[in-house]
Amino acid sequence: MLEWDDLRYVRALGSAGTLAGAAEHLRVHASTVFRRLGQVESRLGVRLFDRHHDGFSLTPAGEETLALAERMGTEVEALERRLAGRDTRPSGIVRVTTTDTLLLGVLGPVLGGFRAENPAIRLELVSGNPFLSLSRRDADVALRPTADPPETLVGRRIAEVATAVYASHGYLENRGAAAPLQEQCWIAPDDSLAHLGSARWLRRELPGVEPVIQCNSVAGMHALTRGGVGLAPLPCFLGDPDPALVRVTPPLSQLTVGLWLLTHPDLRRVARIRALLDFLHARLRDQSAMLAGDVPSRPAD
Repeated sequence: MLEWDDLRYVRALGSAGTLAGAAEHLRVHASTVFRRLGQVESRLGVRLFDRHHDGFSLTPAGEETLALAERMGTEVEALERRLAGRDTRPSGIVRVTTTDTLLLGVLGPVLGGFRAENPAIRLELVSGNPFLSLSRRDADVALRPTADPPETLVGRRIAEVATAVYASHGYLENRGAAAPLQEQCWIAPDDSLAHLGSARWLRRELPGVEPVIQCNSVAGMHALTRGGVGLAPLPCFLGDPDPALVRVTPPLSQLTVGLWLLTHPDLRRVARIRALLDFLHARLRDQSAMLAGDVPSRPAD
């Protein structure tokens, strides 16, 4: 007999297409996913996935099984959210997702205060660029800079996040700030970050410029800029407080986006989630000027 736990593995692998991706979602080892898949296929007497050198693809039987897993998963997750919504105790686990830059520059320093005020609430943080599913309970709360938050979520726009071009003092001493942007060395997001406004801005405003280096994280671009590799568009909340960097341009208005604090509608009244949402809203509103780049900065000479 198939159990829901079996279908969870089929669902994760069907969605991710790789053992590593499914394992990351389920928070288990990749070998566990492979072993469980073999057990399910053996029990059913049918192959659910075809194995390829770069991943897994569904067989017709696998497509039917995945469809069932998706229907059951949607129902189970909806039940979990409804039951969680009845929890009135400000205790338990809250899983938070945000970007690596917001964790480093904004959220990290704030969460100590939350823990001091709410010792019965334990936080789990997932930083990265993918927008985790709050419907699937991959996370309970999301703090994200975006111009278009998902319609399935509820939350508050708590500030604006500005972006400007930065360089290190050493780079500008060697190359000079007066040189046209087209003649500067550029650090750019790689293809995994092609959706970012800064990536689109570079392609649009500097179409003939080849970056000297590309990076798969904005935090990495920040580190490379500090190291003197070149210029990079960075969030002002990272660039302005850094004494190693100076602004080369004012904040770029076309790259300003909202900072959203989001959750699923079924979870917004859960006591522990409500406590975190209210705390973050108050603390991050206090930093709205810094987030928007409206603070004194060190302009390039």
